[in-house]
Amino acid sequence: MLKRNLWKLLLSVAIAVWAVSELIPLHQTPFPIYARSHATARQAEFSSLMDEAAARHKADVSVSEYVALRNIAKERRIDLSKYYPDIPLENSLTNLEKRNDILLGELLRRSKSHLHPGLDLAGGVQVTLEVDPKAMAANPDVVEQGKLQKAIDIISNRINGLGVSEPVIRPIGTNRIEIELPDINTRDNPDIVNEVKAPARLEFRRVHPTLTPNSANPGEIPPGYELMTSEQERKGGQPAEELFIKRIPEATGEIMSKAYPRNNSYGQPYIELQFTPDGRKKFAAMTKAISDEGKRTGTLGRMAIVLDGRLYEAPTVKEEIDGPSAIIEGSFTDREAIEISQVLNNPLDLPLVVKQMNEVGPTLAADAISSGVKASVIGALLVAGFMITYYTIGGVIAVFTLAINIVIILGVMASFGATMTLPGLAGIVLTIGMAVDANILIFERMREELKLGKTLKSALVAGYDKAFTTIVDAHVTQLAICAIMIWLGTGPIRGFGLTLAIGVFSTMFSVLVTSHLIMEWLIEKDIVKKMPMLHFLHTEKFDFVKYGLPSFIVSWTIVALGIGVVFYKGHAIFGIDFAGGDEVTLAYAQKLEPAQIRKVADAQQMGEVNPSYATAVGGASETLHIETPYNESGRLVTALQAAYPNAKLEKIGEDHIGPSIGSEVEWNALKAIAWSMVVILIYVAFRFEIGFGVGAVVASVHDILMTIGIFVIFGHKFSSPMVAAILSIAGYSINDTIVVFDRIREELKLNPTMKLRDVINLAINRVFSRSMMTSFTAFLAALSLYVFGTGVMKDLSFTFIVGIITGTFSSIFIASPVFFWWHKGDRGHVESHADVVPKYEWTGSSKASQ
Repeated sequence: MLKRNLWKLLLSVAIAVWAVSELIPLHQTPFPIYARSHATARQAEFSSLMDEAAARHKADVSVSEYVALRNIAKERRIDLSKYYPDIPLENSLTNLEKRNDILLGELLRRSKSHLHPGLDLAGGVQVTLEVDPKAMAANPDVVEQGKLQKAIDIISNRINGLGVSEPVIRPIGTNRIEIELPDINTRDNPDIVNEVKAPARLEFRRVHPTLTPNSANPGEIPPGYELMTSEQERKGGQPAEELFIKRIPEATGEIMSKAYPRNNSYGQPYIELQFTPDGRKKFAAMTKAISDEGKRTGTLGRMAIVLDGRLYEAPTVKEEIDGPSAIIEGSFTDREAIEISQVLNNPLDLPLVVKQMNEVGPTLAADAISSGVKASVIGALLVAGFMITYYTIGGVIAVFTLAINIVIILGVMASFGATMTLPGLAGIVLTIGMAVDANILIFERMREELKLGKTLKSALVAGYDKAFTTIVDAHVTQLAICAIMIWLGTGPIRGFGLTLAIGVFSTMFSVLVTSHLIMEWLIEKDIVKKMPMLHFLHTEKFDFVKYGLPSFIVSWTIVALGIGVVFYKGHAIFGIDFAGGDEVTLAYAQKLEPAQIRKVADAQQMGEVNPSYATAVGGASETLHIETPYNESGRLVTALQAAYPNAKLEKIGEDHIGPSIGSEVEWNALKAIAWSMVVILIYVAFRFEIGFGVGAVVASVHDILMTIGIFVIFGHKFSSPMVAAILSIAGYSINDTIVVFDRIREELKLNPTMKLRDVINLAINRVFSRSMMTSFTAFLAALSLYVFGTGVMKDLSFTFIVGIITGTFSSIFIASPVFFWWHKGDRGHVESHADVVPKYEWTGSSKASQ
């Protein structure tokens, strides 16, 4: 047995160990402590430098010890890598500042946990960018024609390219943009704002063909040229090259279509530029003119590549270059190559300046975070307790593999550098509730085999064999929906899709490989001789098809009612993420907890409010910022002043904030739902047949619309996590439907003379217990989050509670009847469209007896 399953054992152990290693360290270590403890050479000397950095930080708290250490090294030309010989750096990188920046960046990265906390858990940095007043004075139309929204889209792309997860980016008024970056502070990342708002103007200019600063008279600069120093490092410690560069460019970045960060055969980063068709022609003409001029003057013509006023390279041009691409080489680090490529791909033509920069505290209070974590733990324990109680030994094994499943999910998320938010934690708990579905499916199959008189070993083999196809089909459809969420979604929607996709893979692995291995070993070694299971639900001959039509009418009437309420409320169903609102800034004498502020808002029936505290960078005073729906900030401030007079709240500012989810994202969410339905139809039709596909799509649309309708009827409002949750409902619904359809297909093969109506009823009766058990475990997890959670976690869990109930209902009373009606109740119509020829297990042959 061990020899046969050795690969499963080794693979399970290897993946579990890798996942744990990715999660270490679990907590962030302050940079000064980490830097001191990991210096492996000249420790006393380095400790003295850190003491000096600490003194500078104490004298000016706006300068972190990280930046202070970098400044000390720059001032004294200290190579910090000598204190860390175990951290490899590129030997050819002779620029001392770049070497130190790379080293310090690596130390800062290692000091942090791999799972980054989001704004709600750990806070971050908030930056307000404003259109340059000088540019507006010179051209009042500078922010017209959608340029502010275009700038928001460009900044979003840049930040995503820099690896900052789940940022919040939205317009403020008509000429400002607010950016919130989680788990980042400007003291350790002083350059990130400049990276975000850099204009990224790429220019191709001529180098003076004959005159150089060395050959010219001191102070002499040819007319039409300027003196520029190359960013390119030179070998042997030689000073950087200085050249006379023509002021007017021959071409700009408009000639390129895309920029890519690359590495040459020596691992040295460079940037590849892909030209547009017209850009290729222009570049060819430009290089031909430079090479011709060089030939006339008897010199090698050179072309300068200038980015944002900095000379990166000045290659020689011997002949015309007519090709689809060109490269920019320089002393780039990998990060610089990525950053430059990002800004080149997203050139910002709107001049922006920093209006305000704040360090923002967690948007959730400690009690809200504590209650959210508590709710998640209780939900996981309820699922585990139910599985152990109902399935006994099998439940223990399922819980053990579920723990491995969670470790794998978190490990993969950590390897991606994912951001962990409270809604993300809720998503993982709900994934746990649904992940036991595969175990339940196998256990219920084993129950059927044991009922037929098979041995425990035979029941195990048959249970896994018969459940395998169903598990794969159900998870592949879920995975397809996750892929669409990742493809078309942004921010929390994409993050939710990624989390669920990881959960799908890890669930299949933990159940089909790890759990199978453990159960097989326990049973074959006679350690487990019986698998007692409770059985509360007994349905043998219930006529589900009979109640299909009345159930269909009643449920779609509820759907119509819910959609009617949606249209009646209109834009009132959207939260601040979609609709925008007001942001009021308050000074205070006594700090209020976010829970206290939300309590007052609830009493005023104000809807969504988002309080947070912020401290201006370089300042000492902290202010309270509260986001409210439009025209509600004044009423909230008045109510807060009356409820908490000792707080002495004073309004010092107010802004209108735009939605953090633009119309493009809304449209992508609708497209994601539409594409999900198309994928479900195609996959189910391919794996089963078209009638099954139609039934699955009708059921999924029913579940999505009913969930939206009930969500709105109960007064909840849509935010970005809600969109992700509704898309997830489609995945849950199709999972349950696939199980029912797979059993119908199986019973059609095993009962070749049975009427279609009777086959459907038989199949549903046989999977009814499994459907209820799976729904109950997922319901337990969602209910825990709803009862013990707060804020967005409560909304998220409410969505899942409704989705779980409607998904279970629709797989039985919507999808199956639609399949029945599609084929007009005629079994022959099904058989003419699908392979349902019965298969027989021949016994008595020599092959079968072996």
